Amino acid sequence: MRAEPGKHGSDFRRRRKLTDIQKALSKDPPDVSTLRRMAISEGGLLSDEIRCQVWPRLLNVNTDELPPPPGPELRVNNKDYEQVLLDVRRSLRRFPPGMPLKEREDLQEQLIDIILQVLARNSQLHYYQGYHDIVVTFLLVVGGPLATLLVDKLSTHHLRDFMDPSMDNTKHILNYLMPIIELVNPVLHDFMQRAEVGTIFALSWLITWFGHVLSDFRHVVRLYDFFLACHPLMPIYFAAVIVLHREEEVLECDCDMASVHHLLSQIPQDLPYETLISRAGDLFVQFPPSELSREAAQQHQAERTAVSTFKDFELASTQQRPDMVLRRRFRDSVRPEHAAKSILTKPRTNRLVKLAVMGLTVALGAAALAVVKSALEWAPKFELQIFP
Repeated sequence: MRAEPGKHGSDFRRRRKLTDIQKALSKDPPDVSTLRRMAISEGGLLSDEIRCQVWPRLLNVNTDELPPPPGPELRVNNKDYEQVLLDVRRSLRRFPPGMPLKEREDLQEQLIDIILQVLARNSQLHYYQGYHDIVVTFLLVVGGPLATLLVDKLSTHHLRDFMDPSMDNTKHILNYLMPIIELVNPVLHDFMQRAEVGTIFALSWLITWFGHVLSDFRHVVRLYDFFLACHPLMPIYFAAVIVLHREEEVLECDCDMASVHHLLSQIPQDLPYETLISRAGDLFVQFPPSELSREAAQQHQAERTAVSTFKDFELASTQQRPDMVLRRRFRDSVRPEHAAKSILTKPRTNRLVKLAVMGLTVALGAAALAVVKSALEWAPKFELQIFP
């Protein structure tokens, strides 16, 4: 019996991707540019076994020395323990259905310890509700000891703004959402502005990397492949494409805050994830954070935002720059015959005025100053102080 042509082609692409990933991992040093491309491209990293090898490379984490299990003293008089315990106990839906009770309880104990270990190592970090949704994803994919290393790096870089004493920096990151929507779909943007819905509906999406709102673990880890391979602000671009994808539903709503907020806060589970991932990457290239933050900053020069530091994120070589991977991919996908259908749908001459009217407070923007010398070009020893 002959295999279906589509299935044969899919199997071939999968085998080729596996070969490309293994080749990239076997190089000395590993070819992180190729690994980023594999994580971004359709299907992501394919399996948790591969993620165990590639995620540390994407975060530039040395896996030679895994941390030892913590002792009981970690929980004694720990100011965060009670809140972490409550959140972990409520996290049953994040574990695979049908998992034996004993196994799940053991994993919940590991989850508590990973969170407390990272916080103990980094006294500047503050626990927030939703953090455990990110940590449990790493625990389920790579296991406790390696998860501790990866979450430690992630918490001091990608998630740093969410872990300040206040939510000010998180709000600043959310402020990127509406400008992206405005640039792509001004009609949708204006409708949402009239409804005064704000951006709070996307808060749980952002601070959990969608882990809290998606029920299918396959979709969660696919997004983590994408986010780990890209700039730390990519989750807000993905949030924007979800809203843009639901344009018809939103415009059919009553134009009031309660109706629009209710609709958007209930995220569909059957989203076309690969299409949305592709579109988010394209939007990032067309409208990089550097442009959005710079234009907002011109209207708010007197305002200084808090600190978000991607400090000494030692990406081993300039080949690891995630923005370059996306730019190459975008150039390849846009052909002359399709140029007229570019995502950019609105002239940009009015953007400064529009952003000023919106009252954005991104100033130098979380993760943004993403640009000190076009800082999206993540160089070795990359040091980015955005909220000095």
